[in-house]
Formats: sequence, structure tokens, C-alpha cells
Amino acid sequence: MTAPGSPDIFYPIVPSAEWVARIVPLGVRTLQLRIKDKPANEVRAEIAVALEVAKAAGCRLIVNDDWQAAIDLGATELHLGQEDLAAADLAAIRRAGIALGISTHSEEELETALAAAPYYVALGPIYETKLKAMKWAPQGLDRIGAWRKRIGALPLVAIGGITPDRAGAVHAAGADSIAVITDFMTAPHPEARVRLWLDWAATVRA
Repeated sequence: MTAPGSPDIFYPIVPSAEWVARIVPLGVRTLQLRIKDKPANEVRAEIAVALEVAKAAGCRLIVNDDWQAAIDLGATELHLGQEDLAAADLAAIRRAGIALGISTHSEEELETALAAAPYYVALGPIYETKLKAMKWAPQGLDRIGAWRKRIGALPLVAIGGITPDRAGAVHAAGADSIAVITDFMTAPHPEARVRLWLDWAATVRA
């Protein structure tokens, strides 16, 4: 398997296929589908729809956690948290040719992630986040630099409390991609906020 390279610098995470269909037409290049608290059959159906929508738009779709559905439905990229990583069949994921990104929050978790040969490593939360209760304190910009040195050329995804105003500093500290959830999903006009992110990403790529 050839690693697909870093996710796009703007890397939104959405909770449903409906959200995929909502923001992909805006020009999103990479996104993650993370569905929580739904029956397995519904999750699988949403993943199938989201994969079709993303493929038609030329957008990379990364499936969160549900590695078996990712294999069965022909996904090419998968993201696992540490708990899901421990329970996943990594050999089956590799046989399916699926590229794997992994969450990390500590040095120990980073070692665990690197042992699984991921194509990217995610670090978070960079800043305080309101999305969910976190046992990890904000990592801060210095930790991004430390991870950058530790993982070398491996793509680094930063997540947690990042806004457009903070994005430049996060990128400058060493993050290749910035994963975003709350900032645009809770905005009064989510599509407008996504466009703001896309404009910022375009200036970085230029």
C-alpha cells in the first residue's frame, strides 16, 4: 500500500453523511466521518453513503473507528483512537490496503501509535475543547513541535479548540493538517465558516 500523504491542511470532522453532503461541495478536500451512539447498521449505511458522496466529489473520506465497516465498504483511509486501536485487527486493515491515522495524547500513546505504522499521527487537544470531556490537558504549541521532531516526516494532525485565528500558529509550530469540528459546526452559518477555513488553507498552500 502506498500511503496517501497528509490529509489536507483543513481537515473537518463531521457526525453524519448529511454533513458530508453539506460541506463537500464547498471544496473540502479531506474529511473524517465520525458517527457516535447509533446502531451498527445505521452507521454502516451512513458510511456507505458518505463514501459515495466523497468519491463523486474527489474528496478523501476517512472513516473513524469502525474498521470492519471500512474494510467491507471499500474505504481507503481509517482513523482510530487508542481504545479502538487496541481492539482493531491491524492485520486485516493492512490486508485491505487501508491507510491508518491514529490519535495520540501522550508520549506513551505516541509510541503505541508509531508501532502500528500509521500514515499520520494526530495530537490533541491543542487548546481547551468543549466537544467532549477530556482527561488530557491542552497540549499547547510546544508539544506540536516536540511531536514534529519525534515523528520526522510523518504527517502530523493537530486537533482541539483550533480556530482560524489560531490556525496559523498551529501550522507554524509543525502541524501539517488541522482537524476541526466545533468551530464550524456551532457557527451561526456553518457553510460560511467552512469557506473561511478553505480560504485560509488556500493561502497556506500558495
